[in-house]
Amino acid sequence: MKNIYKKAVCLLALGLTLASCENYLDDIPKGSKTPTTLADFEAFLRDEYTNQRVDVLPALHVLNDQFVNAATLSSNRLYNANYMWDENANRIELKPSDEGTYYGGYQGISTFNLIIENALTATKATEQEQRVVWAQAKLLRAMNYFNLVNFYADTYVASIASTKLSVPLITSANINAPSKQVTIQELYDFILNDIKDALPYLPKVSQTALHPNLGAGYAFNARVNLQMNNYTEALKNADLALAENNKLYDWIGYYNANKAVIDVPNSYTTTPSPMGFNYVENYTFRHGSSSNLGAEFDIPVERAQRFETGDARFISRWKIRTVGAETSYRRTLTGAFNFGGITTVEVYLIKAECLARAGQIADALTVLNTVRKTRILPASYQDISTTDKTTALNAIYRTKNNELIMTLIPYADARRLNAEGVYKVSFTKVVGGKTYTLSSDSHLWTSPFPQGAINNPGNGTITQNVDK
Repeated sequence: MKNIYKKAVCLLALGLTLASCENYLDDIPKGSKTPTTLADFEAFLRDEYTNQRVDVLPALHVLNDQFVNAATLSSNRLYNANYMWDENANRIELKPSDEGTYYGGYQGISTFNLIIENALTATKATEQEQRVVWAQAKLLRAMNYFNLVNFYADTYVASIASTKLSVPLITSANINAPSKQVTIQELYDFILNDIKDALPYLPKVSQTALHPNLGAGYAFNARVNLQMNNYTEALKNADLALAENNKLYDWIGYYNANKAVIDVPNSYTTTPSPMGFNYVENYTFRHGSSSNLGAEFDIPVERAQRFETGDARFISRWKIRTVGAETSYRRTLTGAFNFGGITTVEVYLIKAECLARAGQIADALTVLNTVRKTRILPASYQDISTTDKTTALNAIYRTKNNELIMTLIPYADARRLNAEGVYKVSFTKVVGGKTYTLSSDSHLWTSPFPQGAINNPGNGTITQNVDK
């Protein structure tokens, strides 16, 4: 599929040029196939390593969710700026022109635009079949734009969202398609409209895990509304999503089934990841940042310490290891990982936050503890019980950050909470006797556009959203 994709479609990504790229409708090279049937367009959704990959590596570095060793920090100045929270570094100068987060996001958008433009007139399909593929592409396009706006623009704040720029909006797959760097409000309105268009046609059960279903539509709607601090709509859509799928994976059972391997001291023999295409928590599956798609990342010791005692999910995934002068937690799962899609656990925790925000603390903790009972080993488990809103929300945030580590969500949540100013997120660490701090109002929470995008913005203009 990937070879057909490269021949048949010219990927439109700002600043990305392909020497032999032509409009597939105008001139098809010999040996290439012109997409005409619905099956042709639907197959683009299955190109999982490009269109279904969500690279959030810069966010993982800012959060220190991925361990980066000293040698890499020394050789990669951008990694060092993000990971060591260097406020003085000029990340604009350090930003490579081929940065995967930006170009990968727009590569997927170009493909989804192609499907949206052609699915409703594709051959060999009923109108209903056409609408399903069209709707799935609409939802995936909206997901890509959500990822991009939460990297390269300030987070959503209703009072100023109409005055601040976000990212370029492109709605056509044509290589000369115009782009406009719209406001944050305009982009969120566009995302919500794509969701609205998609929901009536998303199937309850989709063809594969890569194809969003109705539960994915509701779940993503909940995610977007939460980011906009619209807790009523977020809760409504979380409930609708959970009505489609409310399954939680039994991580305690996984640990017990594999403890003979997991508990061996100083052994890093791997066990299979349950978080692949058949993960019971999936609404829709998308790959994450790891360049080695058969494994996840190691994590720093400081990050490991933020997991609850007895967290079977953590114990099953990482084990402490020292190499030379450096100690980290080594990954011990191999296989596929749904770090770019949407899962039920995120929706449970969206629901828990919305209930707590509404003052329904007991109900919020019931939802939170429902998740924890499938994660925390019985010897360590205790219900979280409090009547204090702040205590409840902090417990929800801790669980959510741990559950969704290696995804965009902890980063997006931190930006949202920092903008709100009540439950601020900041970090401090000591390395080599020196203290490093990431403040809640640091400019490092917004990533600069790559130099290549600024220098070659396509059919439009781009203004940087940060000074450095």
